[in-house]
Amino acid sequence: MTFLRSVVGKLWFTILLLVSFILFILTVMLLEFFQNYNIQQTKKDLTHTAEKIAHVLEVHPNDKLPLGLEISWEIIDDVTKVVIVKNDDEIYYSPNTESAKKLSLADIKGDPELSKVFHKNTTVEKVSDLSASDGASGTNYSIIGVPLHLPGEKNGAVFIYQSLEVMQETTHSTTKFILLVAGVAIILTTIFAFFLSTRITAPLRKMREAAFEVARGKFDTKVPILTHDEIGELATAFNQMGRQLKFNMNALSQEKEQLASILSSMADGVITFNRDGTILITNPPADRFLQYWYYEKGGVTTDSEAIPSQVMELFQQAVDTEKEQIGEISLQGRHWVILVSPLYSNQFIRGAVAVLRDMTEERQLEKMRQDFIANVSHELRTPISMLQGYSEAIVDDIAESQEEKKEMAKVIYDESLRMGRLVNELLDLARMEAGHLQLTMEEIDLAPFISRIIHKFQGLAKDHDIQLDAEIEKVISSVSFDPDRIEQVLTNLIDNAIRHTPREGSVKVTITSEDNGIRMEVKDSGSGIPEEDLPFVFERFYKADKARTRGRAGTGLGLAIAKNIIDAHRGHISVQSKVGIGTTFSFLLPRKK
Repeated sequence: MTFLRSVVGKLWFTILLLVSFILFILTVMLLEFFQNYNIQQTKKDLTHTAEKIAHVLEVHPNDKLPLGLEISWEIIDDVTKVVIVKNDDEIYYSPNTESAKKLSLADIKGDPELSKVFHKNTTVEKVSDLSASDGASGTNYSIIGVPLHLPGEKNGAVFIYQSLEVMQETTHSTTKFILLVAGVAIILTTIFAFFLSTRITAPLRKMREAAFEVARGKFDTKVPILTHDEIGELATAFNQMGRQLKFNMNALSQEKEQLASILSSMADGVITFNRDGTILITNPPADRFLQYWYYEKGGVTTDSEAIPSQVMELFQQAVDTEKEQIGEISLQGRHWVILVSPLYSNQFIRGAVAVLRDMTEERQLEKMRQDFIANVSHELRTPISMLQGYSEAIVDDIAESQEEKKEMAKVIYDESLRMGRLVNELLDLARMEAGHLQLTMEEIDLAPFISRIIHKFQGLAKDHDIQLDAEIEKVISSVSFDPDRIEQVLTNLIDNAIRHTPREGSVKVTITSEDNGIRMEVKDSGSGIPEEDLPFVFERFYKADKARTRGRAGTGLGLAIAKNIIDAHRGHISVQSKVGIGTTFSFLLPRKK
């Protein structure tokens, strides 16, 4: 069944069926033709033989009749029988006539067709079975009768007859020969049809195999061009199609890779929706947005909650109104601005694309700007108020004695120094954050460098009854860094430690060596920093609880400046603290590579 369903089988079966039908019609027509021709030719031969015998007898009358009969018997063959009727009394039969199959005069004259030869003097023919003497029906014979004109005789005739079995045998032989030829023709046709079908379908099989290879992605597959007919042209067209398909697939792949690269490198999230709201494409920022959404929903989502409802509302509005829609959403402390635009396929909307921009940093910067303005205003308001109040007191001569005026002038001077220090620190911090901090790297011997800084704070430490010392690991000799900036960092950390350490406390500076750099620590036994304040100690204008601080309060910019200096050295600063136990600030300076 598989063979018959193939192209070879179908072509072979079609050609074989067509040739067989033609041969069948031709065989039937040939058999009919040969059968009729054989009968007509046999009748014609019999008639000719009968006429020849009549002529022989006519030229040998009377006493020459025996010679005429002898010649007549020589003319006929073994299967042909002759009855010569000279008159009603003289009838001659050929020697090969069987007694049971003799054509008697009674049979002749009793037959209306055969008797016409006597009455109408014409040639007659008839097919008769020559009934046997016992009345049984025998074999059919073809009987031909011609008139015989002998001198002195009337109603003479020559009757010649032959069994139809002889003609049927000839017909059977002819039929067998025709059928044999037809069988040979069918066999040859089968071989030719199979050969032709194979030759035709061989290129088609090659193209089928090549088509499967192309379907598996092997676009370099080529079909061999074996002929220059229509199949060869089809193979050429197939190879051209494969090349064009490879070119188009490469172009699509490049565009896809380019689109994927663009989407993955975008800072904004992109979500493409189908017409029914199904998500088709997302990029990493959009995936993070969806993860925030899933996390806020407890990690369990349904089809209706696949994306936030605000986004779905914007999507529906964009599809319904065919206009861009803008909205905002907040998840897990982050803020996104969402722009949803419809996507078109020709003139019909096939979906929408949502662009998600994370505005968290911008909002934080805006908040920091507002906080910065508020903090600077707060820090400047107090000294300006004091400057204004004490200057008015001096102008209005409220201070009567010279000592009071000097005291007010000293307060004005101290507040002006405070304002100058605040402005300078703001300028330094602004330059650092703008990347304008220039470092002067030097090889510094740590021992005298640390000793000098510790000596600078010994007086302040003694005034507050605080033990201040330093410990340097012996293996450390010199380190490369900017001495002025690192001194500024250590000065700020030691000053904070002394101000936040109660009497009889201790502040210790430790320098140790690590695999990736030099670590400096400033550890105090002071009041500590509350845990909730630890993440903000390096922000601008952060100040500890004044109840925990002894002496004047700082500007809140020292630690922010220290962090920027350490970052400029490509280092890292951190803090560890427990309330009532103490605080440790440490920073790591990487080794010079």
